[in-house]
Amino acid sequence: MSLLRARSVLHFLPILLLLSALSLFSPTSAYTKLSDETLRNLPNAGQDFDIHKGKLLAPILRPRVPGTPGSTAVLNHFVDFFRTSLPNWHLEFQNSTSRTPATGNAQIPFVNLIVTRDPPWASSGDVGRLTLVAHYDSKREPAGFIGATDSAAPCAMLMHMARSIDDALTRKWAAMEADGTAGMGLEADQGVQILFLDGEEAFVTWTASDSLYGARSLASTWESSMHPALSTYHNKLSSISLFVLLDLLGAKNPTVPSHYKITHWAYVHMSEAESRLRELRLLKSSPNHPSKRSLSTRNSKARHEVVRSEPHFLPDGDHNKQTNFNGERIADDHVPFLQRGVDVLHLIPIPFPLVWHLKEDDGEHLDLDTVEDWAKIVTAFVAEWMELEGFMPESGSANKDTGKSIFQPRSKTEL
Repeated sequence: MSLLRARSVLHFLPILLLLSALSLFSPTSAYTKLSDETLRNLPNAGQDFDIHKGKLLAPILRPRVPGTPGSTAVLNHFVDFFRTSLPNWHLEFQNSTSRTPATGNAQIPFVNLIVTRDPPWASSGDVGRLTLVAHYDSKREPAGFIGATDSAAPCAMLMHMARSIDDALTRKWAAMEADGTAGMGLEADQGVQILFLDGEEAFVTWTASDSLYGARSLASTWESSMHPALSTYHNKLSSISLFVLLDLLGAKNPTVPSHYKITHWAYVHMSEAESRLRELRLLKSSPNHPSKRSLSTRNSKARHEVVRSEPHFLPDGDHNKQTNFNGERIADDHVPFLQRGVDVLHLIPIPFPLVWHLKEDDGEHLDLDTVEDWAKIVTAFVAEWMELEGFMPESGSANKDTGKSIFQPRSKTEL
């Protein structure tokens, strides 16, 4: 990412029927909030975010410049995770090559991984997808750069999110097939898609041609990838209901503003989910989380407990707050999609973390409470978008902080 100024089939129906059909695309019509009990039971990451042995995060904390063995190893890690733990998710690769200012005439390979979970009855052209995105490559310089916030931790967050909602999607769609509501209207045909993008970072200096290699290739390819005639969505780009990009997340005390007016409604929903999680004392970055209270405070029988002021990762959730939308100032993987009319919710903090593009952006400089909290907030948002209330884990069945991982990868050295 870079701070810069980026440039930014219905036929022959009566008007009333047309307007009625279009109203199905209302961004707020298919969003059901989770109950307090469901929020309490959202799965925790346990030790999977441990920077040394964590089954989700640790394998990503390595240099992974496009076209290098480190990049291949991280891609294999994603593939192993989904194939062994979440086999109902469909994996697809989108490949491209490009010259770079640092490599002369050599063609550098870039590999995007697309991971999708659609309703079992729906054809591809009839599914609108909530699309969650992070880049998995790291910078070429400085040598040995890890990019923990940029964007190893966001990739691990998305893996955790997928695992957290997988069973609920299965149960919801099975219930819809059983009661005959499968495929009844656009809201029924909603899937989830994760993009692990390659080549976000510049090889030398950020320019329009030396950056966003994977994103530019994928957006262009999807723009020309047409669905069959009479499909609900005419191409893969138009199938994206919302493009949610996670970047530079994992440092302590982030402030993520609402970057785009057109998706402020979605930002507000996510901000409200964060606020509710904080009110329930479920976020570890909270000074009021049970883990932050002293032993004497926990053992105290005092009737009046001191409640400390809460931080907020997403502070612009107040409907009445005057918000400055400055998303056009930030170039990131969303830009090629935004330029083609895709709605974007950009989760990137302002200011950037102090370790941005420095060698110190490593696992040791992550705030793991913040990493876990982002994973929980994003999971809550996706579960609400997908209307999974009533299908999420019940009390006692969630993956609590037991120190045990529920993901056991198999040994694999190549795709």
